[in-house]
Amino acid sequence: MAVGPIFEREVLTTPRRLSHYLMRSGFVAALLILFYSLRQATIGFQDIVFAGDVASFSAMTFRVFALLQLTLSLFFSTLFSASLVAQEKDRRTLILLLMTDLRNYELSVGKLLASLLNVGVLLAVSWPVFCFLKLLGGVTWEQILWSQAIVLSATLAAGSWGCLVAFWREKTFQTLAISVLGVVVFLLAAHGLGVAVDRSLTAISPYDGLLRVLNPPELRQLGIVRVSAWTSVLVQLGLAGGLITATILRLRVWNPSKEVHQSVAEDVAAPAGVIETSAPAVKREHRHVWNQPVIWREMRTRAYGRRMIWIKLSYIVLTLVLAATSWNQPTLEAQESLVLGMVSAPAFSLLGIGILSLLLCNAQAVTSITNERDGGTLQILLVTDLRPWEFMFGKIGGALWNAREMLLLPLLLTVAMGISGVVPGLTAENIVYVGLTYTVLALFAVALGLHAGLSYENSRQAIAHSLGTMFFLCIGIFVFMLLLVEARSSFAIQLQSFILFIGFGSLGLYSSLTYRNPSNALTLAALLLPFLTFYAITEFLLGGNLGVCFWICMAYGFAAVAMMVPAMNDFDIALGRNAHEVR
Repeated sequence: MAVGPIFEREVLTTPRRLSHYLMRSGFVAALLILFYSLRQATIGFQDIVFAGDVASFSAMTFRVFALLQLTLSLFFSTLFSASLVAQEKDRRTLILLLMTDLRNYELSVGKLLASLLNVGVLLAVSWPVFCFLKLLGGVTWEQILWSQAIVLSATLAAGSWGCLVAFWREKTFQTLAISVLGVVVFLLAAHGLGVAVDRSLTAISPYDGLLRVLNPPELRQLGIVRVSAWTSVLVQLGLAGGLITATILRLRVWNPSKEVHQSVAEDVAAPAGVIETSAPAVKREHRHVWNQPVIWREMRTRAYGRRMIWIKLSYIVLTLVLAATSWNQPTLEAQESLVLGMVSAPAFSLLGIGILSLLLCNAQAVTSITNERDGGTLQILLVTDLRPWEFMFGKIGGALWNAREMLLLPLLLTVAMGISGVVPGLTAENIVYVGLTYTVLALFAVALGLHAGLSYENSRQAIAHSLGTMFFLCIGIFVFMLLLVEARSSFAIQLQSFILFIGFGSLGLYSSLTYRNPSNALTLAALLLPFLTFYAITEFLLGGNLGVCFWICMAYGFAAVAMMVPAMNDFDIALGRNAHEVR
């Protein structure tokens, strides 16, 4: 192929995996289940008399599907492109690729398209679903085509950004953190630029461009909708072209890294068998290692790179900007304008900061295991006299310590917003509940990352399952809250659709948690967590406080314990091995 053998190999080998077909069919099944849930939440078992009602429902479903498709594409294209190249670096195989006669564009473009292959397949299989919505009315072909063009261009731009960062940075956590923060900063900057300078500039953001397609500002006299999204599509394609061009030009400048060049220079300067006796030996001071070497390495060494301070500063600046933006809104305005009828704008910004923090904590935890596995040090640790609970507590403590700014800042903002009265109803009691719930969710994110890192031998699969599970939980909760708001007047009628939605979530969570080490506790956690989350959401919408905190802590706390107890008792259980495999 024109893009090189890397993409050709991915095209030939991907269809051989059973997971490829399960993923395609599962995505379409999820869309159909969401379609049924939306219908039950809005129409129920009522008889539809007017065609306009069907068209209105079709238009609303199209908006939900398009926004969900764009969100998933942005996240997973960034994640897949970054993790694919980072895995090559961790396994030291990127140097072997650089030693071949592959050209820069074949290596960079090949890796980019190979990482976006699964995302592109999922976008392709969703086209019949959108065409089915066209048959129901309320949607035009122009809206469908322009929405898909925006999603494809944004996917390419996000994947190009993740590929550039992965070739630029050495450590996996730095790659994931910079990639996710970069996408968030671009979306916020594009929206803020349009609000501060010119409203038309908001079309730079793929979300604003998609919303213009979904909700056309102007209609023709005959009622025919004419939409266009040239600005958003061209900006995303130009951004993708610029990012991939920069990656091609700087590929062999960034790689191999300076550490490889320094080690080679030292080997050349001191050849084997030559002993220098003219200069006296310099006495080196060795650092004192604690009794718990794992947590000492996590806290006292630069195991995750030398540029961690810049990532944390970027996160702090982003958080403060979001907080300052929400702080400027008057309290009365914040009370009247609820986001999707659920929470106020300041609370929604605080919720977004919390979700971003949980994702970064999860990435920190899973990469702490995948780096050990790819570096060949995990097996060495398993043959030492290090106890399993020492290793696991060291990794948990290290993940919490390295992500301490990302854990403490949302709690401090919660206290500040509650004291200042920016978020209505956030009393001292509710601040305590929010703090406890967020702490349990942070521990769950760390436990999930460690569990995925130990369960999956492939680093890319471990990162994808860990971050993907966290992201799907957040998206699922958000969609479920939206369904409950729509069905508030007829909750009992739509109960069966909610049960179907919850059951599908339990099945997905069960397949992720019990991949290599199934247990009764993990099965129970996969079954109870979606149901208890559903109860907590209904309690929140009804104005409850203590019940929300209690059931969230019970559900996610039990799941975290179910994942960590086997690993703290025996490494073989956590790794899914038996005695025969150990021999």
